[in-house]
Amino acid sequence: MKFLRLLIAVSFVASFAAYANDIQVQDGYIRAVPPSAPVTAAFMQIHNQGDKARALVSASSAAADAVELHTHTHVDGVMQMRQVEKIDLAPKSTTHLQPGGLHIMLIGLKAPLNMDDKVLVNLKLDDGSLIELNLPIRKVAGQGQMHHQPMNHQPMNHQHMQKQGQPH
Repeated sequence: MKFLRLLIAVSFVASFAAYANDIQVQDGYIRAVPPSAPVTAAFMQIHNQGDKARALVSASSAAADAVELHTHTHVDGVMQMRQVEKIDLAPKSTTHLQPGGLHIMLIGLKAPLNMDDKVLVNLKLDDGSLIELNLPIRKVAGQGQMHHQPMNHQPMNHQHMQKQGQPH
């Protein structure tokens, strides 16, 4: 009887793992931030190789007080970040969690994140399965660089300008 229970349990775990294998994560990382920053974000590509729509319903990490699923939206011409209750994973497709789009926010960081660190993040799917990720800290392309708009360098008429320190 014990053998039969063990066989049933192993069969259940094997079938569950095969179903969970339809979802795979690649290129995951956490954005590097200054040591005093209270928040950061995680990005990745989530591949749903299965025939059924799935969803990422939550995430967790011991590195932060709270972990939330977020997106960016345009509201009255202003980009705003909003929490979402889930991230849909369409069948036979890849969902990109990236800067300026869907992402995972780590809020209330418990310690500074260093470039050589890896942070454990757990993803929970709509079927209750968990995906455990050990994400590296990475500097995002363009991070820490200033972006300048092209300037118009046409000749200027400086005769109307006052010298500093002289009365108007």
